[in-house]
Amino acid sequence: MNPSLWLTTQSVAPLPAVHSRRRPSATATRSLRPPGGRPTGSKHPKFELLKDQLLRHAEAGRLSDALSTLDLMADVGAAADLVSFSVLLKSCIRSRDLAGGRSVHRRLLVSGLELDTVVLNSLLTLYAKCGDWPTADSLFRAMGEDKRDLVSWSTMISGAARGENLQPATAAALFCEMLDSGFRPNEFCFSGVLHACANAKLLPFGLAVFGFLIKAGYFAAGVCVGCALIDLFARNLDLRSARKVFDKMPNKNVVAWTQMISRCAQYGSPEEAVELFLEMELAGFSPDQFTLSGVISASTELGWFQLGRQLHARAAQLGLAGDVCVGCSLVDMYAKAPGETAMADSRKVFDRIAENNNVMSWTAIISGHVQRRQDQEALDLFRRMVVHGGSRPNQVTFSGVLRACGNVSDAAAGEQVYAQAVKAGVASINCVGNAFVAVYAKSGRMEEARRALDHLLEKNLISYGDGDSDSGEIGASALTFASLLSAAASVGATSKGRQLHGWLMKVGFCSDQGVCNSLISMYSRCGEVEDACKVFDGLDRRNVISLTAMIGGLAKHGLAERALSLFREMLRGECRPNEVTFIGVLSACAHAGMEEEAWRIFQAMRRDHGIEPRMEHYACMVDLLGRLGFLERAVVFIREMPVKPSALVWRALLGACKIHGDLKLGEEAAVKILQAEPADPAAYVLLSNIYAATGRWRAVAEIRSRMKERRLRKEAGLSWIEVAGGVHEFHAGDTRHRRSGEIYAKLGELAAEIRRVGYVPDLSASLHDVADELKEKHLFQHSEKIAVAFGLISSSSPAQPLRVFKNLRVCGDCHCAIKLISAVTGRTIILRDTNRFHRFEAGVCSCGDYW
Repeated sequence: MNPSLWLTTQSVAPLPAVHSRRRPSATATRSLRPPGGRPTGSKHPKFELLKDQLLRHAEAGRLSDALSTLDLMADVGAAADLVSFSVLLKSCIRSRDLAGGRSVHRRLLVSGLELDTVVLNSLLTLYAKCGDWPTADSLFRAMGEDKRDLVSWSTMISGAARGENLQPATAAALFCEMLDSGFRPNEFCFSGVLHACANAKLLPFGLAVFGFLIKAGYFAAGVCVGCALIDLFARNLDLRSARKVFDKMPNKNVVAWTQMISRCAQYGSPEEAVELFLEMELAGFSPDQFTLSGVISASTELGWFQLGRQLHARAAQLGLAGDVCVGCSLVDMYAKAPGETAMADSRKVFDRIAENNNVMSWTAIISGHVQRRQDQEALDLFRRMVVHGGSRPNQVTFSGVLRACGNVSDAAAGEQVYAQAVKAGVASINCVGNAFVAVYAKSGRMEEARRALDHLLEKNLISYGDGDSDSGEIGASALTFASLLSAAASVGATSKGRQLHGWLMKVGFCSDQGVCNSLISMYSRCGEVEDACKVFDGLDRRNVISLTAMIGGLAKHGLAERALSLFREMLRGECRPNEVTFIGVLSACAHAGMEEEAWRIFQAMRRDHGIEPRMEHYACMVDLLGRLGFLERAVVFIREMPVKPSALVWRALLGACKIHGDLKLGEEAAVKILQAEPADPAAYVLLSNIYAATGRWRAVAEIRSRMKERRLRKEAGLSWIEVAGGVHEFHAGDTRHRRSGEIYAKLGELAAEIRRVGYVPDLSASLHDVADELKEKHLFQHSEKIAVAFGLISSSSPAQPLRVFKNLRVCGDCHCAIKLISAVTGRTIILRDTNRFHRFEAGVCSCGDYW
């Protein structure tokens, strides 16, 4: 035996008892080793019989029985040969049984057989594919140049490029080392190194390898090379080149079709993915579970839910409807589909794959409920998953559950979920940290939200400064920055967002499409819509996400004409609007009272674009009619909906009833909301506000009593403002701030100044049954007015806008007062409430007093 190979025995774990009924005996070991350390050349009479038994066990995957037979051969002196060991190793490789493979390796070392290249390559494959890279590398180095062949090199290159090892730079270095050693790469070497170069940093090297393989004549050598090239281009967001490679492949199989379909679905060309699937079917190829999963995801993204149902039928026809991969895509598709039965269908699919449910299917059904704002159901499912599900939540699961906690403003539950994420070792992943920041922000705990954001920023930017940018989620990457920008936007931390933008310019990520989309969203959500427009205008290529983000941003800022103009430009171009785009456009129409335009767009959704309206679209139309005062028409529209209206639609009507003081209709809408969501405090609060505005204080008291009985709490009003890099938050009548004396003195000054220019308090906005003087006092102590006063005493630069954020809708009195404050102080004041942005400038608001 080659003495150098004994060096690797330190990395081979002790033989686990589970793989054998008995360990090799000392007698058996001695029988394997005659003087000189080599087995005898004579064969035992039972050798062929026992070897045949061993091979049958190995081929059937019964490794424990095969190892017992191997030990029996040693005990009776019928020592196994290299062929037997090679078959055993291949059995371990197929089942990814690293522990069993270590057992075989240990017995192989004890046997004293001279290992040939075939067996050594099997050992390399075992350790590389099972994720034990140090042992694979140690074996490879110990082989020496005399034992290494092209298979050895391709095994190591592929092992470093894929799976748990994922060391793309190592794969590239091994490829160069192989060339220096005089080996000419084959298709498997090319395939392995090209997969490694799907990493953006290695793209130039990958393009050089691409040129090399064309010159070497391997472009048409096999499907594996074509698939690796598709991956190289697609993962670097060059789907056009990926498609060229696919079209030029002389021999395509199901794997190649699936690869191209999946990459189109993943990287922004879902329509092309569907077209490819149809071409594949016409070409006579039968899709597998991965093909169907990819095309179902594409149809979901396009909003083609009827196609999704047809694909479900196709999966059932092929016997793949119960596959967990297909099932996860179907769960997601039905969860996003319109209609009152869609979520029930999603749940049925989930229940049918219950025996095979894994973390993917659990995450899909939980995320579906969160997307539907069925947050309590999502939290209940998470508890089931943790207690009875048999699957450990991953970072995506935790992110979805934290979103549910944020939606119900339950910071305590969010802290418990985050503690579990810490225990599971995924709390450091950015999507989890980002969701945790949002939980605090939506729960009105801005100080904790800011601290969580600072921790997230510090962790990522320090790790980037330490050069740890290849360490996945912890190091700064384009995805990292996109996540951090989203977290900064949820808190309204404009200064942090600008800081991140500076880092992006420094590290060269400003050309990344995903990062630019996040910048557009961040600036829009922080009140800097013109900066969002600058980022958008600087894009080399616009996709549906960037266009949708910009349309939504313009709509939220009351710039409806610009939003519609951009939408029309989108229709003239190559990008097709999706369902989220239509929510943004209809919202713009609703905020601007553009009824005719809204009807045209709503009717075109299904007719021209094949997109079924969802509850959000119906709610936008009800909101539009309600704001215009057409309450009866809104009711007729709701009754004629082809699906049962959800609480979201009734909530839009209830909000309109509050604006127009329609008690009877408001009560009806509130009943409908409470039937759908009995634990929703917002319906009680809105109805209470309607009663208060009309002076029905007894009814107000009854509503509050019912809320108390049901242990429902009204979300406290909270406003916050960022000054000199710090966030300051205020509640109504707040006196906790260290500068509260100065703040209230400024409020007094402002009250006097705006009265002189015509301010009259809107006492109907006061929700307290007290004397008018006290009502006036309460009104002028609303949290947004306090935040504005603090901003004015803290910032003297007239060119610097004040940016105030509020967790609830701004009341009519505050809206009127802040308009006049902007006129008497000459300051621009930007206020973000739950509905939209209000830009107050020279006594005028961007919403046109229509919100």
